[in-house]
Amino acid sequence: MSTAQPSEWQRRIAGEWHGRPSLFDATGTWQGYEDIRRSSVFEDGVTTYYMDGGMEGGGPLAGRFRLGAPFAFGVADSDANRVYTGPDFFGTGQPYGSFVDAHYYGPGWQVDLNTWNQVLPDGETQVYSSLLYQGPAVVGCFNGLYTRDPAKVADWPAAETGNGPVPHILPTKTPGAFSGSCEVFGADQKPRGTVEITVELEPLDLLRTRRHVTWSGALDRRYTADVRRDGFRSFHEGPDAWGNAQAYGRANHPSLHFRDVWKLKGREFMVDAVPGTAAGSTMAVAYELFEGNVLSAVVHGVLRWS
Repeated sequence: MSTAQPSEWQRRIAGEWHGRPSLFDATGTWQGYEDIRRSSVFEDGVTTYYMDGGMEGGGPLAGRFRLGAPFAFGVADSDANRVYTGPDFFGTGQPYGSFVDAHYYGPGWQVDLNTWNQVLPDGETQVYSSLLYQGPAVVGCFNGLYTRDPAKVADWPAAETGNGPVPHILPTKTPGAFSGSCEVFGADQKPRGTVEITVELEPLDLLRTRRHVTWSGALDRRYTADVRRDGFRSFHEGPDAWGNAQAYGRANHPSLHFRDVWKLKGREFMVDAVPGTAAGSTMAVAYELFEGNVLSAVVHGVLRWS
């Protein structure tokens, strides 16, 4: 399908992006890297995605995620539904401002993918994750940071090599809060304003933290939950939110149920996490809110520690 002009999302991601996403198995255990140079080209009214690179490591998953050829697939470009027309990926993606939620199938990898791409406010950094499914079961996850800033490209692979396997762990001894302003979009993909989010941490011991979360603005919600960490897994154990989360490296994926009809699924990516004892201070977040089983709102932005 062709269109006279590229979509807003297509203009937002123009150019070549460089990254070295890490591969994790279903338990969150790091397995290897995939060097990727990714571009989407709008030419003569047609959009084509290109990805070139290769797997390093991968453990038992290596055979599944080595393609033996560069990726290329067509896109029916739109800010409503971006349709992936193959041959390497078939499915759709829905943009919500600077964030896109895509669901599609990769015949070469033999997995169903749910990919979340979030362009950060600098316009040059992209937070990427793909949850990989066999039927309803997660079999792995790719995630990492991409840049298209020419001044950073040379050093980016080395930084992602060191930082990619770092686990997502919030501060365990120091009370404080992550806070910031996030954009809100309705299920119709139209902007609904902003919401101020504060996640106040009250450490109880080295594995348990009481979280006091406040949303105010376009969405209003306040809740408290005791969160217990067990390796790459964590558990929200009330009194106001119940659920669990699975981390793949720097990205934590919570699934929460509140005491009313609302529930949440999300991704919390610690952008500046590095090897060592520090937890990181900048967290890119993306949340989808459901009223019952119906998507109601999409929220994304950056929270900073203080």
